[in-house]
Amino acid sequence: MSQENLISTSIPADTLADINSKLTNVSASLAGILLFNLTADERRAMRTLGDKTLAFVQKTLEYAENYPALLPNYLDLPEAKKDFALSRDVYTILQQVNTLQRALEDTMMVAGSEAYDAALIYYNSIKAASRGNVPGSEAIYNDLQQRFALKPKKAVAKQ
Repeated sequence: MSQENLISTSIPADTLADINSKLTNVSASLAGILLFNLTADERRAMRTLGDKTLAFVQKTLEYAENYPALLPNYLDLPEAKKDFALSRDVYTILQQVNTLQRALEDTMMVAGSEAYDAALIYYNSIKAASRGNVPGSEAIYNDLQQRFALKPKKAVAKQ
C-alpha cells in the first residue's frame, strides 16, 4: 500500500520567522483599532455587514449627507460615516485574511493528514512486529500505544 503524497514542501526557518514578525507587526498596527472581544451572545445580537448591507449603509449615508433636512437631529452623521469607513476598511482586510486562513487551513489539513497516514502506517507495522516478537518492537509499540489510545465506544443504553 503506497501513501498518497499531495504536498511535499516545508517552510524555511527564516521564512517562518519573517512571517511571524510580519503578523506581529499587523497585530501591532491594528492594536488601537481591534478593541473588542465579543462573547458568543454579543456576536449573535449584533447586526452584521456583508456586501449587500455595506452597499445599503453607503447609499443611506449618501442620502443623509445630500438631504440634511431629513436627517434626525439625534443622528451623528460624521460618526456614522466614520464607523462605516472603519467597517469597510476592516471588511477589506478581513476578506484577505479569510482567503489566507482558508489556504492555511487547507494546507495544514492536507499536510497533517499525510503525516498522520504515515504515522499510522508505521504504527501498524510496529504493532505487527511486536506481535511477531521482533526484537525492540515491543517497547516502541507500548510507547506509541499509549499515545494512540482509542476512546472506548459508549455502551448503548438498554431500553
